[in-house]
Amino acid sequence: MEHPVEHPVSRVLALLELLQDRPGLTGAELAARLRVDERTVRRYAARLAELGIPVQAERGRYGGYRLRPGYRLPPLMLNPDEAASVVLGLLAGRSSGLSVGEGATETALAKIQRVLPAPLRERVAAVEQTLGLTATPAAGPGPAATALFTLAGAARGRRRVRLGYRDREDRPSEREFDPYGLVFHSGRWYTTGLDHRSGEPRTFRLDRITRVEQGEEGFDPPEDFDPVQRVVESLAAAPWRHRVEVELETTLAEARRRLPPAAGTLTELAGDRVLLRARAQNLDGVAALLAGLGWPFTVREPAALRAEVRALAARLAAWGAEPA
Repeated sequence: MEHPVEHPVSRVLALLELLQDRPGLTGAELAARLRVDERTVRRYAARLAELGIPVQAERGRYGGYRLRPGYRLPPLMLNPDEAASVVLGLLAGRSSGLSVGEGATETALAKIQRVLPAPLRERVAAVEQTLGLTATPAAGPGPAATALFTLAGAARGRRRVRLGYRDREDRPSEREFDPYGLVFHSGRWYTTGLDHRSGEPRTFRLDRITRVEQGEEGFDPPEDFDPVQRVVESLAAAPWRHRVEVELETTLAEARRRLPPAAGTLTELAGDRVLLRARAQNLDGVAALLAGLGWPFTVREPAALRAEVRALAARLAAWGAEPA
């Protein structure tokens, strides 16, 4: 993007915008975009430095100009498309449960509002106040940003961590853990990897982690380990109240297309049939799920699920009857 500006101050600001958008541009590239010579680019960079904005110039074939790493620019310079993308991302994250920390989305939106120009601030506020999202965040607090970043760094660097954890019964424990990856699923953050306390792969919810510290000991994750698949399978096998087995009269491909991975595990049977194995806390939800699929099915277990299916059928028949 070229900046057809004439006033020197405008060119200095245009240089700052380029350094934010495209760090590492050479003097020649910046000169071409600003329509000045390279000597003038150096002068503009020096002017930014005088204003307290540290610009680094790296020499060599692959050198270029960039802002000093870690520098936080006070004024936020966003064009309308960028501002809309940031706001929509924050709002979607709040709705889905993707956000971390208490009130982080609200404070981030407030900061963005304060530094945007007035016309753009009004447009952003209009989006925030009129946008409706259908996703519902998971109940309860989100994970702390510290836990998320520590686990992400440990997973990338393949470093063991020590974490404090409270299970679903609120029982505390201390664990040595090799984090293989992070997964966001159904409004929750999870980490999965090798739990040295049990000696087996385990999945932990981040909002139940009370403390996490990265150590120096490294690890090598299995080459074929898929964090997403592991999280989905572990949730499907959670120790809920009921064990469910149902034969579905459909193909495996169609079952996989219609049923979410968290619904349970699917096994292909002979004659275009599929066995669904799942765990459930409440059987009425399972009955509604099966009825909504629109396929013939046979309940293997539990017998209580057959009763729930019959009860649902009776309710549907009553609701669909002709009025008296």
